[in-house]
Parts: sequence; structure tokens; C-alpha cells
Amino acid sequence: MELIFFATAFVCGFVVLQLNLPPLIGFLVAGFVLKLAGFESTILLEQVSALGVTILLFSIGLKLKVKSLAKVQVWGPASLHITVSTLLFSGAILGLSYVGLPLFTEISPETSLILGFALSFSSTVFAVKVLEERGEMASMHGKIAIGILVMQDVFAVLFLAISTGKTPNVFALGLLILLPVLRPVLFLVLNRSKHGEVLPLLGFFLALIVGYHAFEFAGIKGDLGALIVGMLFASHNKASELAKSLLHFKDFLLVGFFLTIGLNASLSMEALIAACIVVLLLPIKSWLYFYFLKSFKLRARTSLLSTFSLSNYSEFGLIVCALAASNQWITSDWLAVIAVAVAITFIIASPLNAHANEIYVKYEPFWDSFESKERLPEEKPVSLARSKVLIFGMGRIGRGAYETLIESYPQRVTGVDINPDCVSKHVDAGRFVVLADATDPDFWQNINHSDVEMVLLSMPKHAQNVYALEQLKASGFNGRVSAIAFYSDQQRELEKMGVDSTFNFYLEAGTGFAEHVKATWQHSSSR
Repeated sequence: MELIFFATAFVCGFVVLQLNLPPLIGFLVAGFVLKLAGFESTILLEQVSALGVTILLFSIGLKLKVKSLAKVQVWGPASLHITVSTLLFSGAILGLSYVGLPLFTEISPETSLILGFALSFSSTVFAVKVLEERGEMASMHGKIAIGILVMQDVFAVLFLAISTGKTPNVFALGLLILLPVLRPVLFLVLNRSKHGEVLPLLGFFLALIVGYHAFEFAGIKGDLGALIVGMLFASHNKASELAKSLLHFKDFLLVGFFLTIGLNASLSMEALIAACIVVLLLPIKSWLYFYFLKSFKLRARTSLLSTFSLSNYSEFGLIVCALAASNQWITSDWLAVIAVAVAITFIIASPLNAHANEIYVKYEPFWDSFESKERLPEEKPVSLARSKVLIFGMGRIGRGAYETLIESYPQRVTGVDINPDCVSKHVDAGRFVVLADATDPDFWQNINHSDVEMVLLSMPKHAQNVYALEQLKASGFNGRVSAIAFYSDQQRELEKMGVDSTFNFYLEAGTGFAEHVKATWQHSSSR
């Protein structure tokens, strides 16, 4: 049975991918197609789905530091949004109950409040997938969006704990004391797990045993436990490698999650109509995000891109509705309504996020009219200090290029990276690296690159390099441009766009290794 599920997911995902849309839309469609064909979700698929969400939250934790949640521009908009949107949505649904629409007629004030609360959440799964595909998890808007989602997860867990009567037991205090004590031991285990198959196994152990089951035993929701344990390891220098080792496992398991949304929905014409009406409330949700974010002095672009990542309904809304239905607070029909609405908003939000920068540029005066004149330190314009060489993306490749080129251009090489932690490490090491987003049109408008002769694009995501190249050309740059690629089709695309030279990371790594060995031998023989 599960083979049929995943085969259908592949076919639908492949078709959607050819339309330049995220495959997750195809996976959602596959679930509804299977439901219409008479299939039902299975216990195994439900377990795969739950496992995928747990590993996802653990992976989020690995990239999230506690201090990021303490920022007022995270908890402020998150708290305001969930409060205001819950009240507005519940009021709108209660108002519709007097119109006589199907499924709305018997809604009580209490029911409308539960539905409004369920609709106030945004999808963690969707946002993380979108941000990872664009390589923007470490960007300002990416971290703001993820921080808000984590705050929403906390609100959801509190609701579930109160609704189910499940409260932390006596073991919870012991767990909170034990984890900091065990942290150095677990760090040592992570260090000694090397880089092979033991590393992802350790990830599963930490997420499922130390995180999920230990917290469930202590009366705390297991998914929240996986997130917390991930955050304990966020400061470790192998946290990023651990997250990457789980990436493909997580992606595969999350296919099961998207399938279950469609397979668990009891489709009817009334449910479809109600879902479409609920989707009409989405612009209100999006505007509230944008309004609250810009009110906390975030730039218009940061507010807009964060908003687009959050412009959907959530899997946590389904969990809330499932609990409410089991307690007979709402009818089971509303579970199908929310499931269909979640799927529709995913379909709406996917192209919206894919063209987020274009939407910002096209209507920039309008968005900027809402912007605060005061800028946060992280979003102030940067100076290139008469640089001759710019390197975008200061990972391993960018760092190596910096060390090589600085010998030929002393004090004239500038590194640019989107990750504040990465920038801090380079600055501490004596390198001139600035914090900026190469995909930000405003960055290109505010810099003076008249002295720059050479640009290297070494960002980890191909889409980032492509968009940065488009902005570079649009800004009138006439110097030399080189870019990395991981596949030959990516090289061809970059060359068609006017890149002077491309470096295929996989193909040319061997050549570089051979040149290094040859130079070492020649040096040894000359001694």
C-alpha cells in the first residue's frame, strides 16, 4: 500500500516540478488523488509522517539559538499576531454562521474561537522547506520567520497541554536538570561520531530518544522536546553537519506528512466551499504579519519576505482541530475543511515565495512607504571600503578563495555573507567580511562597486548565485564574474547569463587535489 502512496507522490511531484513549482504541492495533490481513488491513510504512513515532523523540528533546533527568540522583533510580532488574528478569524467565522452557509450555521462562539486559533498558525514544514530551497535559513527574514514559528509552536503546545489535561509530571524537573549536565557528554559523543553513517544515527537518537520520548515521559509534548534538544546543540561546530546528514531522511519522511493531509480529509462539496471561504481570510493574516513586523523597525523587504514565508495555514492547525474534534468541540467536517484550506494556501504561497524578490522590486515604493526610518543595526547599509574583489558566500569555498586572493590584492578583498555567526568568525580571524544579503535588491542600490574588478559567487544554493548575478548585471557592473556550480546544467545556465568562468565543485575538486599533490611533490623533490 505504502509503495502505491509514494509512487503516486513521485509522479505528482515530478509533474509539478516541471512547472517550476515546489514538489511539495505535488505531494499534497497526490494525497487528495489517492483519497478520491478510495485509499485511506495507514498506520505506517502516519508513523512516517510523525517521524518526519519530529526530525524537522530537531533540525530547526540545530539552527536556532535561544538568543534569537529573545529579540523583541521575534516575540513581539508573534504574540501580537496570534492574539489579533485569533480574535479576527473567530469573529469572521462567527459572523458567517448567521449567513446560513453550509457547515457555518451551527458554529458557537466557543467553536469559532477554536477555529480562529487553529487558523492563526503558519506552517513550519512549508516555511522551512521554502527557506532551505532558497538557502535563506540564515537570512534576517528567514530567522525572523523561524523564530515566529517556534513561538507559535510553544503556544500550540501550551494549548494541547491544557486541552488534554496533560501537564508536566515530576520527571520534568529532573529532565531540565539532567540535560545541561549531560550536554558536555553528548557534545563529546557528537565529536567522536566522525562524518559517516553514525552521524545521522546519532541525530535520530537525539531527536527521538533524548528529545521526543524523554519529554513525552516527562509529560511534555515530544515534538517540543525534539526542538529543545536540537537547540541545545545549535552552538556546536558540527551542528550544521549534523543537520545536513539528516536532510535527505527528513525530506523523504516529510513526503508522508504531505500525503496524510489529503488522505485524512473527508472531502465533500460543503467542505470544499467552506475551505475556499476560509482561504479568503488569508490576505488578512498576511497583512497582519507585515504590519506587525514593520512596526518593530524591520525593513520593508525583511517584513515582506518573512510575511510570504508565513502566508499559509498550518499543520498545527490540523492538530488543534483533530484534538477539538476528538473532544466533540467541533464537527469532524471541519477537520476536512482545515486540511483542504492548508493545501490550497500551500499552493498559493509557493509561487508567491518563488517570486518574492520580484514582487518586492516591482512594488518597492509601495512597500517602502510603510517602512520605519530607523534601522536595526543588522540592516544598516554596508561599505565595501574600496574593494577590488568581492566574494559572496564565505563558506569553505569562499574562505579558500579569500585566502588565495588576499595575497594578490592586500586589504582589497571583501567577503559578503548572510549568516551573522559566519561573519563574526571571519572578522575574529582578521578577514574583512560584511553582513549582507546578495539577493537583496536594496543592497545593490546602496553599494558603490566602481572600484571592484572581480566578483566571485560562491553561495551554497544555485538560485542564490543566479539571482545575485541578475542584480549584479542590473547594477551596471562590467568587471569579471566567476561562480561555482554543482552540476553541468547549472554551469550552462550561468554561462548563458554572462559569467566569465564557472567552477564545477564536484568535477574540479579532483583536479585541484591533483594540482595540490603535484605541487607538494615538486616542492619535496627540490629540497
